[in-house]
Amino acid sequence: MIQKGIFAVYKPKGVSSYALINQIKKQTGQEKVGHAGTLDPLASGVLVVAVGREFTRNLKKIVEAEKEYLAEIKLGAVSQTDDAEGPIVQSAFTNQPTLIEIKTTLKKFSGQIWQTQPRYSAIKLGGKRAYDLARQGKKFNLGQRQVEIKSLELLSYQWPDLKIKITTGPGFYVRALARDLGEELKTGGYLYGLERIRVGQFGQDQALVLPKSSN
Repeated sequence: MIQKGIFAVYKPKGVSSYALINQIKKQTGQEKVGHAGTLDPLASGVLVVAVGREFTRNLKKIVEAEKEYLAEIKLGAVSQTDDAEGPIVQSAFTNQPTLIEIKTTLKKFSGQIWQTQPRYSAIKLGGKRAYDLARQGKKFNLGQRQVEIKSLELLSYQWPDLKIKITTGPGFYVRALARDLGEELKTGGYLYGLERIRVGQFGQDQALVLPKSSN
């Protein structure tokens, strides 16, 4: 039985962070439950959760902690959402990048970089979520913000699939990295799969696996 405190749970693919928090509220009977760093429904992995008012107030420093991911990127196409949710459109490109070109391009995404957040994101503009505005066909500009890639390792590459391990600072969107990498390679690209394996001191091996909700 989950008690008050701060701990990690493993969010499965296909479940929203919001739904997981609601499940924890029902299991604990606590209304004050929060989490550090939302995971998209198509992503899986470590979600740090705080149960109880005295613990949720401490989430801010965890939100700002570094995060580690395993990411699968598919080249040769672009996605309206920058991930597999789509819709997805095949790109017109000249050549498939070589392994050397992939490695060279990845080096450009290191340290402090400027990033434009995905239009389909939870960022608020004038009190409204960006994804709501995007679904309504509204025109808006998210601008850029500086984010940090602390480490980036190429795990495998076989066209059109690319797998990386990445450690980031706060506020980083791996979806945006997939999009920007595809643009830099002139092939297009989107995030095909994502697993968060660490948030600060909370690793995947510490994460609780919750029973499936009956709802």
